[in-house]
Amino acid sequence: MKTRFGLAMAAALMLGGGAAIAQTLPDYMAPISGKTNAAPGDIATRDVLALNTAMFELYDDAAKVFQKNILDKHPVILGLFSGAGGRLILYRPGQPPLDAPQVPVVYQLLKSVGHSTMALAEVVGPYLDNPDNKSWRGAMLAFRSRMQSALDSLDATPMQADWRDNNRTILKNNIAFMDECLASGVIPFAKLEAFGKQQAPFLARNVAWAAQTQVAHWMGVLADWKAQLGPDWEKTYAASNTIYVTRQNNVIFSVLAQFFGPDAVNSRLLLIETVSFTTTPADMLESLTRIIADRSVGALFFGNYHLMDYELMGGDGRAAIVAETAKRGMTPFLPPLVPFGSRQWPTLVTPGPGPATIADLK
Repeated sequence: MKTRFGLAMAAALMLGGGAAIAQTLPDYMAPISGKTNAAPGDIATRDVLALNTAMFELYDDAAKVFQKNILDKHPVILGLFSGAGGRLILYRPGQPPLDAPQVPVVYQLLKSVGHSTMALAEVVGPYLDNPDNKSWRGAMLAFRSRMQSALDSLDATPMQADWRDNNRTILKNNIAFMDECLASGVIPFAKLEAFGKQQAPFLARNVAWAAQTQVAHWMGVLADWKAQLGPDWEKTYAASNTIYVTRQNNVIFSVLAQFFGPDAVNSRLLLIETVSFTTTPADMLESLTRIIADRSVGALFFGNYHLMDYELMGGDGRAAIVAETAKRGMTPFLPPLVPFGSRQWPTLVTPGPGPATIADLK
């Protein structure tokens, strides 16, 4: 009993007990004791804000149940970006996840040669027209060694003859450019610019062949999966991830759209933006679950199933922006209003002048 009383007293003192009690504290309690004051308004604010924190905790617990319910009722396809041409996973109710075969390795070979060429601009970029700085030489010598090894082994790679010839030319031009820079000890911008123009048509062929390889592969996979699922295809969800630079004309999403059709876009077929090129299946499933679950909440409270696909405050925020810009004599600059549940392609869709493909640049 005495021990419990002592602990209770210590707790009271540490929490800022009355002044009469605090005066009896031993010296060793002095560093951590003291009277604390909290304004009623601060306490009230904290108590209300705690509701939002608790909401996220409750949602995380519920999301696990939501995700199980979705996977128990609906097939789900995840399309994840990867350096190997992507990864597609099929989740079927009551069955283990099915990973699709990888894109043929020639896709990676084509991209590797193309990236190695464009990387040269990154290697030399900080040192253009600067003959006094030779710190680039070590990196270039090491890269040249790798480039030569790739050229020497190119004939043994699984690549058709005409593609191999194109890549041999790219690698030889890379090595010639590096040798010229190393010999002269300086990298004039004019030399780099001429190198870029020399390599552009060969690189464009690699881009086209890599795209053809990737698209043909995934079209075949999805055709097989659609046949396997039969009528269940009409209740299948699919999502692919993207970051800003791969958002427009996203290859995996575009291939998925050919099989899902326009009515599924933004409904059962989703493009989920992530903060890096790669993500995990778990994170993708979590995002997909949140989107589907929030739709039911929107329908419950506001009577619209797709309301929560949009920024909930977006409409009122838009009105507020119009009002605030008017006060400041500004003209509001806002996107057009689109209806909840729009099936519009989830990337830039407004046509305009200027090149839109590599072929347009010729």
